[in-house]
Amino acid sequence: MTVHLVGAGPGDPELLTVKAMSLLQRADVVVFDRLVSAEILALACPTAELINVGKRPGTSHTQELINDLLISLGRQHSCVVRIKGGDPFVFGRGGEEAEALARAGVEYTIVPGISSAFAVPAAAGIPVTHRLVSRAVTVITGHCAQGSQSVDWRAHARTDSTLVILMGTERLATIATELMAGGLDASTPVAIVCNGTRDEQHVLRLQLREAPFIQASAPSVIVIGAVADLDLRDPRQLAQLVNAR
Repeated sequence: MTVHLVGAGPGDPELLTVKAMSLLQRADVVVFDRLVSAEILALACPTAELINVGKRPGTSHTQELINDLLISLGRQHSCVVRIKGGDPFVFGRGGEEAEALARAGVEYTIVPGISSAFAVPAAAGIPVTHRLVSRAVTVITGHCAQGSQSVDWRAHARTDSTLVILMGTERLATIATELMAGGLDASTPVAIVCNGTRDEQHVLRLQLREAPFIQASAPSVIVIGAVADLDLRDPRQLAQLVNAR
């Protein structure tokens, strides 16, 4: 009897790992979040019970209830797949679920997934690091759990690192305003990749000064920094970069 904490990747079912696919195909129960697509769930064993635990503001299950559910299922079934978007340990609260299972004495495994923090920008032609442009990247959550300390955005304005922000669309105006107040140039490039790696993917490119006035749909990944101006899917732009060196 094992609970498998599985990353579903950034959205495209073809970016699911082989191990994740194998576990889905023999699962007794699949516990999933809203960012796991119907196409991925369709890969599960036909007899598997599918349990949606939400994670949508205002309607999601609390993390404590999810932990209790996983413990209960793990004691009843031989193969429980807890699948969530991206990687379970990158702002996926997989660590909390692992802790709860360990305390309860329930066996579990960890199956990494491709993180949307890197895959989604790449799908839009944006390298989060690029020689002579950016040599560091900082991944930040734009969503703060109740009772947790808020992000010091002004401190992040004083770095030359590419900023990749997950779950930040609802707070984009505040984030941009705080970054500029902290000294980040208002002309800094910003890219917002909506529904990354999926058929409906689209990219908004703008300057930081424009970000407070933008309405972006979720799920989105926000990239802030010089690399946000790049689109290496474009051969002409790639040729210009090569010739400039």
